[in-house]
Amino acid sequence: RAREAGVAAIVTIGTDLSTSQQAVGLAKEYDCIHAAVGMHPHDAKRLDGATLAELRELARDPTVVAVGEIGLDFYRNLSPPDVQRRAFQAQLAWAAKLGKPVVIHDRDAHDEILEILTGWATGMQDTPLSGRLGVLHTFSGDWAMAQQAIELGFYISISGPVTYKKAEQLSEIVQRVPLDRLLVETDCPFLTPHPYRGKRNEPAYVGLVAQRIAVLRGMPFEAIVEATTANAQRLFGFEV
Repeated sequence: RAREAGVAAIVTIGTDLSTSQQAVGLAKEYDCIHAAVGMHPHDAKRLDGATLAELRELARDPTVVAVGEIGLDFYRNLSPPDVQRRAFQAQLAWAAKLGKPVVIHDRDAHDEILEILTGWATGMQDTPLSGRLGVLHTFSGDWAMAQQAIELGFYISISGPVTYKKAEQLSEIVQRVPLDRLLVETDCPFLTPHPYRGKRNEPAYVGLVAQRIAVLRGMPFEAIVEATTANAQRLFGFEV
């Protein structure tokens, strides 16, 4: 269905060891799929030394284009905040060693995410990742945060909520983010865009996100597709 909808490439995300292994398996099976591997902050309490070593080894697979989804989630706190911080820092460290960009999860942790990423980015200057350190996925911060992240070398990724009626702040950010720093995503199976909101999300719906961005920016849909595809290729290092 994604191919029929015109989707040329998919990055599928691991959130723990098991789903990271599944992501790599899918990437090996389908040429259009690429994998990211990592431990989500919800499951940070399960990131022991052995699991970290397995994830690190898994990330060496050529189908893996990023480390993620990693970060902080102080909304649900399914893992204690201190445990989340340690897991986040550990995975940033081995992403740097492997030369892989990162996919960042940030929920109700904007200031701390920026603080940690600023410190990490400082050590990434003059490396092959400089300027393409990663992406703040399903961006939920304000314009000031987006600016800082872009200056550090991150991309801003927009998903289904931009199509919702009460998305004033996100709509403004979409109009202000430089086109060469913008990505689109689904975050499936969550955050399904209008008019399918409330149903299970899937990669085929990513075009609806791009369509809404095109309207907000007053640009042709094809121009948004071309730009965000080029940005994804530049960040993740794959070809479409």
